[in-house]
Amino acid sequence: MTMSMPKETSEKLEAFRAGVASVAEDIIFRVFPAKTFELSSIIDGANAPDSPYSVSHAPASTDPRVYPPPNSPDPNGPSSKRKRVEDGIVLLTNDIANAKYPELVHANKHILKLQETIKAECAQLSDSCDKVKLWVNLTMPKCVLNVSSTQQVLSELLRSQESAYNIRDSVRQNYLARAKICSKLIKYPNIEDYTLALKEHDEKQLFFARQNLVDIRNVYAVMTDILHKNMSKIRSPRGNNRAGLY
Repeated sequence: MTMSMPKETSEKLEAFRAGVASVAEDIIFRVFPAKTFELSSIIDGANAPDSPYSVSHAPASTDPRVYPPPNSPDPNGPSSKRKRVEDGIVLLTNDIANAKYPELVHANKHILKLQETIKAECAQLSDSCDKVKLWVNLTMPKCVLNVSSTQQVLSELLRSQESAYNIRDSVRQNYLARAKICSKLIKYPNIEDYTLALKEHDEKQLFFARQNLVDIRNVYAVMTDILHKNMSKIRSPRGNNRAGLY
């Protein structure tokens, strides 16, 4: 017996496709252009002294001092890992009971805030690309012929997501690189070059934070251009439905 989809299920699928199309087109025509303009405005003002992305914040935001260890936690008490909130940022205080060098070098709170912004931008970009990719895939005909433009759009969307992932991962890499310098500061507090290295690292991260915004803005601009140029082909991709080709 030939199986067929129940009418109720078919109607729900059509409603789902319509919802996906509505969301995707809103992203393409409203969100992508708006994010391009929004990020361009931030980038254009990044060199102003009051911009959080200005490198003028570097000297004041870096604290290279090595602080004495905090009070040792009660080994018989609950976990010695504690969350503390500073300037709206949740930080995790690690267990120092068995640390070889329990001294403390503070994280750069200013850069932490910028990194949180970059992470949020990456998450939004990736999520938007996912929704547009779903719509593009659902518009593809049963027999995928003469849809090279659609395939190119999907490839660009995938590359855009990969860009978001790579920028997002740079946050982790920054923390690791900074931690290595800080560990050297704790171990060798008398070597001034480690202090200079930490300051240079933080200044570089301010520069990279702005550059990350440029990269994300460029992805939005390119995707807006590609999607608008190929909108008619995405909405009505040409498919050859001759029976002999199935």
